[in-house]
Amino acid sequence: MSATTDTPPTSEPRGADLVLADRVLSSRLIVGTGKYSDYPTMQRALDASGAEVVTVAVRRERLVNERGESLLDYIDTARYTILPNTAGCFTSEDAVRVARLGRELLDQIGNPGASWVKLEVLADKRTLLPDPVGTLEACRQLVRDGFQVLCYTSDDPIMALRLKDAGAASVMPAGSPIGSGQGVLNPNNILLILESLKENDPDYPVIVDAGVGAASDVSIAMEIGADGVLLNTAIAHASDPVMMAHAMRHACIAGRQSYLAGRIPKRRYASASSPWEGVISYIPGE
Repeated sequence: MSATTDTPPTSEPRGADLVLADRVLSSRLIVGTGKYSDYPTMQRALDASGAEVVTVAVRRERLVNERGESLLDYIDTARYTILPNTAGCFTSEDAVRVARLGRELLDQIGNPGASWVKLEVLADKRTLLPDPVGTLEACRQLVRDGFQVLCYTSDDPIMALRLKDAGAASVMPAGSPIGSGQGVLNPNNILLILESLKENDPDYPVIVDAGVGAASDVSIAMEIGADGVLLNTAIAHASDPVMMAHAMRHACIAGRQSYLAGRIPKRRYASASSPWEGVISYIPGE
């Protein structure tokens, strides 16, 4: 699709939205609600991001801070689908319990994210890398329990395929360790995951999750074909979270459009923008 004005489109053509679990989303950016200096800043950043889905860490988030403010008072539950997160869980049993707690909480407020869970089963507190065995066990159990499981994993293509086969509604490989800001360290592995999971199911959603530090990281993830990006720290800990949320929003759109438009191949040598044939030559004496 070619632009007909100087202003580029801000979304894809109708019918090209992201289908994630059982919902259709026009935004491909998912953002977290943790680590902000205060709830009003979080509220403004969520709005600036354009996201339709926001994550809440059920185990860590007490929902009411030391000032008596409730997180849910600052999230428009009619506007956002809340994605409960099992962050902080180190066993499959713990993750399943937390997921069920999140479902109960969202059922009470009637939010459509009640049947969703962003599954994390971590291996240790230093790296926050996923425990592959515990993650697979919890994924299988939660699928049996009727959850739409959006599953955080490493960038291991084989593990990603195992999780899809276990029934995960989306596999979410890490770009780099959680909160590290290192960006997409191994784009080749992300590409392998995309190829493997989409080979017989081209619409299967693969979301790059964790490690984003700047808008350029979001664009890189989207340009290699990821269906979306999930991030939190890069916005919440930015010097200006609201401005960074705007940047992430536009980076996600630009990266997706760049992917759809198709980049030129990389070449070893230069390629002139204009043809050499027919150039005007200077002949001495004329």
